[in-house]
Amino acid sequence: MTHRYIVASSGGFNQTDRWGVMKPGGIFLRALELTGKTQPRVLFIMTASGDDMSYIARSHQAMADLGVVSDHLALFSQPTSPVDEAIGKADLVWVGGGSVANLLAVWRLHKVDEALRDAWESGTVLGGVSAGSICWHVGGPTDSFGPKLETITNGLALLPFGNGVHYDSEAQRRPLLGSLVSTETLPLSYATDDHCGIVYEGTQAVEVVVDTPGISARAYRVENVAGESVETVLEPGKI
Repeated sequence: MTHRYIVASSGGFNQTDRWGVMKPGGIFLRALELTGKTQPRVLFIMTASGDDMSYIARSHQAMADLGVVSDHLALFSQPTSPVDEAIGKADLVWVGGGSVANLLAVWRLHKVDEALRDAWESGTVLGGVSAGSICWHVGGPTDSFGPKLETITNGLALLPFGNGVHYDSEAQRRPLLGSLVSTETLPLSYATDDHCGIVYEGTQAVEVVVDTPGISARAYRVENVAGESVETVLEPGKI
């Protein structure tokens, strides 16, 4: 039986005391664990930041002590390798943050969306942060268009839910997600505080993970009850 996992988060890495150097947090380490591989192949896709090379380099650097094989798929100005080939070799695909609107448009142009769906159905673990979380869902609030949040509803919908990221750190996000759910612009939705993530097995949310044990970060289920959004706190651990 093929297990299909998605790890959707508002984190994944922690900053160190050295400028620009980050290390994997509990969320990313859990995603690695779910591959079931002793030396997993990790593919970074940083389309949402315009393939920012410093972001890509810092991500590779963070893999140094993990015993993994890391690669990246950049799409600007042209794909660095055939899309199907790059994604097909990965045990874990990790998608970085930035503009989810731009990410979705460029992915569809290069058929990255199709390759990711095929990989997920074959057992590749998918994950990411912020834009790299929203993309797997139906949609959610986004700052892709400017400082005032707007709504994306054309996500890949591998997960049939809405998604809210940075729930505790960006003031517009919580009320907007609640409004979108109460008006049925988005279906039942899941949200994460910074440095919190949700593990989905198939399309079921099964676990809440955090980057550092003991931090206050939480996840949330937001659903429509009689035309009102109702929020349920999901503590770290099995759901």
